[in-house]
Amino acid sequence: MPAVRNVLVVGGGAAGTAVAILLAEGGVSVELIDLKPDVAALGSGITLQGNALRVLRQLGVWERIKAEGYEFDTLGLRAPDPAGTLIAELTDIRTGGEDLPATLGMYRPTLAKILIERAREVGVTVRFNTRPASLDDITAKYDLVIGADGLRSWTRGQLGIDVEPQPVGMGIWRTFTKRPASVTRTDLFYGGPAYIAGYCPTGADTLYAYLVEDVRDRSGLSPEEALATMRELAGAYHGPWDEIRENLTDPARVNYTAFESHIIDGPWHRGNVVLIGDAAHSCPPTLAQGAAQALEDASVLAELLLREDALTESLWSQFTARRLDRAKTVVEASLQLTRWQLAHERGDVPGLMARVAHLVASPA
Repeated sequence: MPAVRNVLVVGGGAAGTAVAILLAEGGVSVELIDLKPDVAALGSGITLQGNALRVLRQLGVWERIKAEGYEFDTLGLRAPDPAGTLIAELTDIRTGGEDLPATLGMYRPTLAKILIERAREVGVTVRFNTRPASLDDITAKYDLVIGADGLRSWTRGQLGIDVEPQPVGMGIWRTFTKRPASVTRTDLFYGGPAYIAGYCPTGADTLYAYLVEDVRDRSGLSPEEALATMRELAGAYHGPWDEIRENLTDPARVNYTAFESHIIDGPWHRGNVVLIGDAAHSCPPTLAQGAAQALEDASVLAELLLREDALTESLWSQFTARRLDRAKTVVEASLQLTRWQLAHERGDVPGLMARVAHLVASPA
């Protein structure tokens, strides 16, 4: 028998839907609630590394993901010069195994829709526009409550955990737009007015592009002003950026976000409530491992809950041992990249990225 019979998942993002799917497939009664009115209809892209794809295959959605996204196995480094000169082409490690691509880009709302559809297929009860008044209202009704409700986690606050995401000094412009035929992988431009100018193909004719700068208060900009600001910043970059910039015409497709980071440095559970994903840890997207780490949390937690026969300290010790140090390593490495850039230091970026890739290539 599984360690739990009925579970409430708070949060319908990647971590929440993944753990709900796996538990429901294992015979557990699962309800998933989310404060949003429905699956997100707007957003930019997401970069999924191989270790994320490994979990998505476990969830039974890989074929759908593959059909919707764009696979690639290399990373390009380009110069911020008038030609956008390609400096190097690096072959990425296939962290999900040789039978999966190294990286896949896709439209984030499409990923969310696929995961929610899969959750419903396997019997998860999904309710949007829902949040309990307090944890006291629900902990007695369920064997386990899983808080997978993101950076501003309501569940984390209800538990009295005072660890909160902190700004790291950078902000990112993102957009979702048409893909030039020349864009067939992620290319990164280091230098110029932005710390990083990059893009990732997300489908047959789409991509998302991003520019990382010193964090600023951009909240006063109208959508049209935000679009003009991103176009101006993008004007310093060339090669494929010239065509990308010409396609930046829709203010609704531009957004700005400050980089933040946190980690609960210790067990992520309190009684019969546990936090996973961004509720427990977050990092700048400099290594594109945020979604992957959230999915790994879900996979490991579900494995233990379905394998063990009770919610014991042994179960929680195993979960902490398998997830805390791994997540901390990814968070710290992501932060190290931002620190080097903020200080204009030439750190060993390839070496750091390779070390993390080798770490996450082994199953969580």
